[in-house]
Amino acid sequence: MRSEDIGKVVVVGAGVMGHSIALVLACRGREVALVDVERERLDRALRLMESAYSVLAEAGREDPGGWEAVRGRVLTFTLLEEAAEDCDLVIEAVPEVPEVKKEVFARLDLCCPPHAVLTSNTSGLDIFEFVEVKDPSRVLIAHWFNPPHVIPLVEVVPGPETSRKAVSVVRDFLEKIGKVPVVLKGFTRAFIVNKIQNMMGLAVFELLSSGLVDPEDIDRAVKYSIGIRMPVIGVAQSLDFTGLDLVAEIAGSYGLSVPFIRDLVERGRLGVKTSAGIYDYGGRSETEILAKRDRLFLALMDRMRELGTFEPV
Repeated sequence: MRSEDIGKVVVVGAGVMGHSIALVLACRGREVALVDVERERLDRALRLMESAYSVLAEAGREDPGGWEAVRGRVLTFTLLEEAAEDCDLVIEAVPEVPEVKKEVFARLDLCCPPHAVLTSNTSGLDIFEFVEVKDPSRVLIAHWFNPPHVIPLVEVVPGPETSRKAVSVVRDFLEKIGKVPVVLKGFTRAFIVNKIQNMMGLAVFELLSSGLVDPEDIDRAVKYSIGIRMPVIGVAQSLDFTGLDLVAEIAGSYGLSVPFIRDLVERGRLGVKTSAGIYDYGGRSETEILAKRDRLFLALMDRMRELGTFEPV
C-alpha cells in the first residue's frame, strides 16, 4: 500500500487527542471512523471538533463555511469491529494503560484488513513489548502533540519488527496531510520531545522545592531566554553556537563523555566559529551566521511582544 492509497482512517478513542486527530484527517479530505465506548463521548468530541474548527477558520487556516463538509467525513461508532471495516490506517488514542492498548490491538488485528497499518499515539509506552498481533511488521508508534489540529510534529517510532514500508507509508501520509514527521530509528522512552520536557520538568520541581524562586519567575526566565532562542536554533544547533569544544568540557565536568560531540571536536568541527559543527554552515563566516541568528531573534521578539506571549495565557 502507498500513502496516497490511504482513504479510510480509524481513530480509536475520542478524547483529548483523538477528536483533534480526527479533525485534522477530516479537514484534509479523509474519511474518518471515530470510535469510543460511549455515545456521549462521541457527541462531546464532535462539539469540540466544531469549536476547534471555528478557531482554525478564524485564523484563516480553514474555510469558514466548510464545517459541514468536514463533519460529513466523520462517522462515529461505539463498536470497534464495525468501524474498522475496510480501513487503511488505524490511529489508537486510548488511555496510557498497557492492558487497554493490548486489548485494542488484539481486536484490531482480528477485524482490520491485512494491509492496514496499525499505529499507536502512545507518549512513551513500549507497545512493542506487550502488543500481540499476527503481523508485527505493520505496527508502529505515531505520537501526535496536543493539540494535534495546531501542533505540526508527529514522532514516528518503529518497533524491532516494523517494516520499512510501514514507516515510509506513515511518514509520507503525515506529510501529505500537512504534519511534520520525525522518524526515530527505534524505541526510546519518552521519544524526543517528552524526554527533553521531562528533564525541564524535573528542573522546575527542584527549583520550586528549593524555595529560591517563584513559579512566575521561572516562566519569565524561560520565555525571555530559551523561549526566544529555541524556535530559531533549536536545542542541538544551539550547541554549535556555544562551541563544541566548550560543550565537551562542560559535559566532562558532569562526568559525561559524548562520543558524537567528541568525534566532531577531533575533526575540527567546533561549531559556528569554524563554519561546521553539528550543522554545516556552507563556508559562511562566523559574523555572517551570528548576524542571521540575531536578526531572527529580534524579529521573533517583536512578534512575541505583539502577540503578548511574554504574559501568562
